[in-house]
Amino acid sequence: QVQLVESGGGLVQPGGSLRLSCSASGTISVVFEMAWYRQAPGKQRELVATIVNGDTTYTEPVKGRFTISNDNAKNTVYLQMNSLKPEDTAVYYCQARILALGAAARQFYWGQGTQVTVSS
Repeated sequence: QVQLVESGGGLVQPGGSLRLSCSASGTISVVFEMAWYRQAPGKQRELVATIVNGDTTYTEPVKGRFTISNDNAKNTVYLQMNSLKPEDTAVYYCQARILALGAAARQFYWGQGTQVTVSS
């Protein structure tokens, strides 16, 4: 069984920073890619950033402010969020595409989400 656990959310003032972490654990064979999504109240979940073999992509509103990185040895992905804005307020979810031990195919797994609130 594979689990993703996020941490690092919280309340921060506009212009502040937060660092989210997400660790994958369990019967993992290979982690192929990891990503961060977010869902604001009343809105659909949206992709924020991805990292695949060191290559990163970002949604336009966070470019230049957010940085995704990972530690392959720890099966962990991070999201450094700087210059936060009120519109960044959302529940942030980690997603990973993983081949579990004994599984026939890779599949996507989700974390439980962590709340990020940007407010003065």
